[in-house]
Amino acid sequence: MKKITYIVIGLALVGLSVFTLINNKKKNAAETAIVAEKNSAVSVRIDTVTTEDVDLNFVANGNFIPSQELNFSAENAGRVSSVLVEEGSTVRIGQTLAIIKGDKLNVDVQNTNAGYQTALADLQRFENAYLTGGVTKQQVDNAKLNLSNAKARMQQAKIAIGDATIKSSINGIVNKKFIEPGSVVSAGTQLFELVNVSKLKLKVTVSESQIANLKIGSTVNVKASVYPDKDFSGKITFIAPKADASLNFPIEIEIANNPNNEIKAGMYGTATFSAAKSNQGAIKTVSRSAFVGSVSSNQIFVVKDSIATLKKIVAGRIFGDRVEVLDGLDNGDIVVISGQINLTDTAKVNVVK
Repeated sequence: MKKITYIVIGLALVGLSVFTLINNKKKNAAETAIVAEKNSAVSVRIDTVTTEDVDLNFVANGNFIPSQELNFSAENAGRVSSVLVEEGSTVRIGQTLAIIKGDKLNVDVQNTNAGYQTALADLQRFENAYLTGGVTKQQVDNAKLNLSNAKARMQQAKIAIGDATIKSSINGIVNKKFIEPGSVVSAGTQLFELVNVSKLKLKVTVSESQIANLKIGSTVNVKASVYPDKDFSGKITFIAPKADASLNFPIEIEIANNPNNEIKAGMYGTATFSAAKSNQGAIKTVSRSAFVGSVSSNQIFVVKDSIATLKKIVAGRIFGDRVEVLDGLDNGDIVVISGQINLTDTAKVNVVK
């Protein structure tokens, strides 16, 4: 009898333990569901769409380049007999820079001249004979053709010997010299690098939105990095008709005042482009960090009643950390500027400061 009583008590204890475990499991599940519900909201930071006065002036950085730059190459093969300039020499158009030994070229001129004289004599002989019927009209025509070919060969030989005297085709300075007397060169060998720095240009790139307000001939304020306290005047001389690989447009600004050649080609410079006062005004903008991925995506999460909705907008110009809003957002709209990576459309959000 006692044995049966112990068994009953044991079964009761086991049942009580099972019942307690089941209740604890239900309680834990309920608590987990409550926590999950609380944590289902994604923490984000927000910003407000506003209309503000925007400074449309902008700057662009680049390098100064020579107004002219020429890599001078040899037209003919030969040995350099003399070099008449050094690196840093100032040269003028037509000035002789070097002379390539032209013995073979002189022989070619003599031979082609002799051939021309022979062809000229042959033509005269055939024309006289044609008057007496000694030769045909075709023979006279052939003699004229031979004379024309001989003249062309002689002129070509004279051009070749003229090319043996290397002359400058621009006014400038010898930046580099690649030959010395005795050097053997072939056609196409680089001899000199000439640069004209009497006028310099600052080459910069601007975006699509910025180029719309630029015109050739417009005045631009320029600074050189090595002269931070000096202002130089520039004028836009070139605006690229086509964007580069980065979708920016190259611009060239000619420097009008460069006394004593203070600015050197290759220096770093900054151009300040001033917008007309009529172009200044209040513009609706949003934080640049509000865009999902990049500004070009034109996608932004808008928060309303703790729900983030992915919205397609139309972005305009970029002003530092603010972006112009052309369409899709209204003043006062709340947008997500941090935490987008964890968001999906219509997700619940929790705003943090």
